[in-house]
Amino acid sequence: MKVMAVFDIGKTNKKVFLWNELYQIVFERQQNFNEIPDEDGFLGEDLPAVRSWMLQTFAEINALPEYQICALNFSGYGATVVFVDEKGHTVSPLYNYLKAFPEGLFPYSNYGGEDEFARATASPILGNLNSGLQAFRVSQVSADVWKKTRWVMHWPNFLSSIFTGNFASEITSIGCHTALWDFDKKTYHDWVTDFGLRNKLPEIAPSNTSYLNEETKIPVGLGLHDSSSALVPYLRVMHSPFLLLSTGTWCIAMNPFDEEPLSAIELKNDVLCFLQGNGKPVKAARLFAGNTHEIQIKRLQEHYKASPTQYKSVEFNASYLEVLDNQMKNIPSVEQAHMDYLVDCAFNARDLNKFPTYELAYVQLMIDLACQQIFSLRLLLKEDTPVTKILVDGGFSKNSLYMNFLVHAFPAFEIYGAEVAQASSLGAALMMHETWNTHEIPMDLVKIKKF
Repeated sequence: MKVMAVFDIGKTNKKVFLWNELYQIVFERQQNFNEIPDEDGFLGEDLPAVRSWMLQTFAEINALPEYQICALNFSGYGATVVFVDEKGHTVSPLYNYLKAFPEGLFPYSNYGGEDEFARATASPILGNLNSGLQAFRVSQVSADVWKKTRWVMHWPNFLSSIFTGNFASEITSIGCHTALWDFDKKTYHDWVTDFGLRNKLPEIAPSNTSYLNEETKIPVGLGLHDSSSALVPYLRVMHSPFLLLSTGTWCIAMNPFDEEPLSAIELKNDVLCFLQGNGKPVKAARLFAGNTHEIQIKRLQEHYKASPTQYKSVEFNASYLEVLDNQMKNIPSVEQAHMDYLVDCAFNARDLNKFPTYELAYVQLMIDLACQQIFSLRLLLKEDTPVTKILVDGGFSKNSLYMNFLVHAFPAFEIYGAEVAQASSLGAALMMHETWNTHEIPMDLVKIKKF
């Protein structure tokens, strides 16, 4: 059977999939690794362990007689770089993107100040590292590592280089809040050249580039930033403009049909921008709603002596919409809002003794989360938007309260629950479709249900 292999290397889970020519998963394997400390004791990815697992796993699956691997690609988390020498060997630990960035180290004043720098690079300044500032930090405080570094590799592109020995960058990894890219000029930001980073960044290649693995003669893709990759299946099969709301620990709304530069208001409300494989921007608004939901479910469980899954039996009732309507009046306008509204869910401060039943308390939790989500979506859905559909995938797409509240709040849009099996891995496979697959791309890759 002809198949394509994709390593999907997330921050927590490392997975490998084999996709057949109809883009059905025929094999998968998952591995988790403990993080290891860098020189400051801050935990980060165990690079040697991940590298060894990938090479060993690929050798094993390539030897399986029932599969003929015809291509290999990667999706991986963004805003992370690997420092390697001219042979591709790492010269430092992998620095966690959550590691704090030294205050005052970067000269923002040289580039219009923090707000202008953040706007131009579509990279909110949150006090922790992203890949561009990570490279800057190493250049300033780790002279030995910087001297040994020939290439600063984005994480997905580094994964690819393990199998090819080729060093290249692609736009989805460069453009994911790295502080490297100037979204106005559509090229690297001036600081990248000013501080000597430009000549350590590999040349930019198209996102569908592939190189032959010399040993196996299998074409190997360049890798993709996982959020950009997860959009690919939707962009391939949807025929009208849409917004994708991907729900999990983070609820990330992505609008691939807004090419306007980020505004100061958007940046202040945690709207990011990243790039598709074709170089077009995608605006993304983030909300930590899944995390809030998880914390509050435990609180409800303890207060009402309920089971951990009792919330799944709470069904939508039209009478709840009156409560939602009253609360929606208090959602701040986009112009007057600030991060506090997105960060602090109203339910955190609610007295559970005021709710006689678990069901009523849970409904209030979902109304509070829905109001935050409505505000977050409004940041991306301006009056002149061409978007007509909101597609919701992930955990909340199966929550009848959440979905019906969105339907009520956005009557001008069609709301769908959407499902794509392993979207970021599938996107990386689709990016190489023309390299290995002679079939047409199936149109049923995205399963949608209208609410």
